[in-house]
Amino acid sequence: MTTVNKNTNALEVKNLVKYFYDPSKFQVLKGVSFDVKKGEFLSIIGKSGSGKSTLLYVLSTMDTDYEGNLSLNGQLLTGQTQNKLSAFRNEHIGFVFQFHYLLPEFTALENVMLPAKKLGKMSLEEIEHKAYESLRLLDLHEQALKGANKLSGGQQQRVAIARALINNPSIIMGDEPTGNLDSKNSLAVQDIFRDLAHEFGQTIICVTHDNDFARRTDRTIEMEDGLVISH
Repeated sequence: MTTVNKNTNALEVKNLVKYFYDPSKFQVLKGVSFDVKKGEFLSIIGKSGSGKSTLLYVLSTMDTDYEGNLSLNGQLLTGQTQNKLSAFRNEHIGFVFQFHYLLPEFTALENVMLPAKKLGKMSLEEIEHKAYESLRLLDLHEQALKGANKLSGGQQQRVAIARALINNPSIIMGDEPTGNLDSKNSLAVQDIFRDLAHEFGQTIICVTHDNDFARRTDRTIEMEDGLVISH
């Protein structure tokens, strides 16, 4: 990872409007706008139904049915084809979910290598080296050859973070990344995210229900009824 200029924007969100149509028309995002700086660790909070998970889904480029503009690293993503967005996601966005979604029959190392193999920009040797480096960063290199199903819950989530880092993403997006962990492992994951942002300039956006988690981030965006009420 390289040093970044923290005065530049990683993400720009302009007037996002989103409707659901089933069972009837309902406006879930009502003109959401904000910027995220490079190297910023940002949390998005709000009650269930506030629109925060829908917002993350739009930011991740997996939902393209919205009005408004979304730019990442100065590149306008709104209106791009699904193929272009899929390629962009693979290269520029790392994901960490509440459930780690590791392949249980694969080792920790093999799980971390998967997104880089899919991207296809490095040789297998380079990918394996990079995967080891990601695991070492998270103090998991000694577990590299262990099956994912033999790891503890906290270790599995750290493997998921290493996997999210493998392609040097512009942004890591987390959807309740500590929601399935006990308090000790939750704090450990929060510390990892803070270190990634503050020491390596990694931009991180996490949706969370956990106010303690949010307090440990650089900035919190609070949502209510599809609106940003504080940022």
